[in-house]
Amino acid sequence: MARSSGPRRPRLTTRSGRPGPVQVPRTVAAIALALGAALSGAGAVNLATAPHTTGPGAVTDVGDLPLPSPAASQSPTAAVSGARQAPPVRLRIPRIGLDAALTDIQVQDDGHLGTPDDPDVAGWWSQGPAPGSIGAAVIVGHVDSRTGPAVFAGLSALRPGDTISVQSSDGTTTGFTVQALRGYAKDGFPSDLVFGATSGPSLRLITCSGSYDHGTGEYLANLVVFAVPTTPSAGAQTA
Repeated sequence: MARSSGPRRPRLTTRSGRPGPVQVPRTVAAIALALGAALSGAGAVNLATAPHTTGPGAVTDVGDLPLPSPAASQSPTAAVSGARQAPPVRLRIPRIGLDAALTDIQVQDDGHLGTPDDPDVAGWWSQGPAPGSIGAAVIVGHVDSRTGPAVFAGLSALRPGDTISVQSSDGTTTGFTVQALRGYAKDGFPSDLVFGATSGPSLRLITCSGSYDHGTGEYLANLVVFAVPTTPSAGAQTA
């Protein structure tokens, strides 16, 4: 089968480290992640036991989802136009007291998306748009670890209107406002909605949610936070 153009297709990695395929539309890079206590990549901790916490539980859907973009059928390359923003290095969410470092993550040679080795660090998918660039920028993080809550443990407490700031390596900061929260079963993850092309900058924060399946060693759902620029000009960063 011929390889498709664009970013490498990721695969879903379970808490026990067993990868499974992700349905990827031809025009988007879908990343339905299993981001519980398991850590993937070199030096990772492979957890087969229950998480330290009771788990994030079910997500209450709040807020209005973004309207479909006229550019939704574009390829990822076409959707990200203009000068590329500097890579993000720090994520701050005042409502939940989050001030965390960001690291680059990419689709690995075996097809799965790497996640940060440190559960207190969030990962930006560097093969997609940078926060502030046109398109859906994706930041993922673990919800818990063997020792306790991880970087995105408080994500479900966010509500529409809450603010998010992303600092870039050049010292500029891009502001976003939470628009909606949604919980999705991993076997019904809406890749087109979450990762499809957008007409302007947008941000998606993703972690695990729902019940923890002791048999498979993974959470059964994902939490997605949808955010938009704080102002119409928020794509233009501030120093």
